[in-house]
Amino acid sequence: MKSEPVAGVRPEVMRWARQSIGLSVSDVALRLKRPVEEIEAWEADGPYPSYPQLEKLAYQIYKRPLAVFFLPSPPEEVSPAREFRTLPTEDLQSLATDTHLHIRRAHAYQLALRELFGTRNPSEHCIWQKLSLSRASSVVEQAAAVRNYLGIALEEQIRWQDEDQALKKWRKAIEDKGVFIFKESFVQKDISGFCLVDSQFPVVYLNNSTTKTRQTFSLLHELAHLLLSVNGLSKFDQRYVERLPDQEKQIERFCNAIAAEILIPSPDFQMQAKQFPADIERASEQQFSDLAARYGVSREAVLRRFLDQDRVTAAFYEQKAKAWTAQQKKGSGGDWYASQNVYLSDRFAREVVSRHYKNQLSVEQAADMLGIKPKNFAGLEQRILQGVAA
Repeated sequence: MKSEPVAGVRPEVMRWARQSIGLSVSDVALRLKRPVEEIEAWEADGPYPSYPQLEKLAYQIYKRPLAVFFLPSPPEEVSPAREFRTLPTEDLQSLATDTHLHIRRAHAYQLALRELFGTRNPSEHCIWQKLSLSRASSVVEQAAAVRNYLGIALEEQIRWQDEDQALKKWRKAIEDKGVFIFKESFVQKDISGFCLVDSQFPVVYLNNSTTKTRQTFSLLHELAHLLLSVNGLSKFDQRYVERLPDQEKQIERFCNAIAAEILIPSPDFQMQAKQFPADIERASEQQFSDLAARYGVSREAVLRRFLDQDRVTAAFYEQKAKAWTAQQKKGSGGDWYASQNVYLSDRFAREVVSRHYKNQLSVEQAADMLGIKPKNFAGLEQRILQGVAA
């Protein structure tokens, strides 16, 4: 009978499934509307859940295949605390369930990439195989080398129309050099993004729940992580950096510096800064906006450059950054298919559609790789072929 406990469920697997997604026993009890003691029993000596309860746990809460709960022991899976060094331990231990799911999704994309492309990245010019970064070398010189390899000259950058085009251009340039870039809207709004190092299929995963300028900076920050061969998980509020152990703190500061230097090259910035008053704190809003528009970055990124040069106080920076953040607005919803296409790596999505056309992937298989339902494949397929990306 459906209401009877399911035989063969492993308590240690039940406990692992809950902990791997950052949920407490109380969280699960609340979602299932069951007593805490009942959930504790499932992870101990029973009685175990009924089949309908196990289905709800698997598909709606833990987002795991049903079969996993009948394994003899928990499968090998690296936890965020072991995988990422760039957040303080307490931050890693308190990641939202949604963030755990995004990390798991990124790993699933890497598996799909290996299935699609085999053992070799399809790009002939993989940036991490040609360039590496060192904290002991010049930030300015290394940032210039990255920009040069990506093929984006400053003259081209300042001709871009707006921050939306800037994000598209940086994203395409980096994807052309072998990095697969995915986006998604995070429930945990303070996460800017993360990256997963791999010898052939490195992935950058950005939080789409923020402005284009912030996404661009996060993209370059995570690229710096990849070129250091370090998995990165980052937040917008940089105060977390000060709580890191010294080595990790230096890594995060270095990645910030590289990203800023790529986006706002020092030689050009010094020339443009001459137009500002000697006391930068007396500069007009328009001056900050114009310089930010030149590089396709946020006003905060420009002000940060002045802070790094000790030309503004930390208090002034914090005040302006807070005010500007409050003014920033994201675009509203829109076409679901267009949004889903934006979230996917362009090269990855096109390869999935191509394999489907060659009858190498069924609709179900292709939809699973893209993280959508089979009924939505046709609509998304059209968007992918139109090449709509951001």
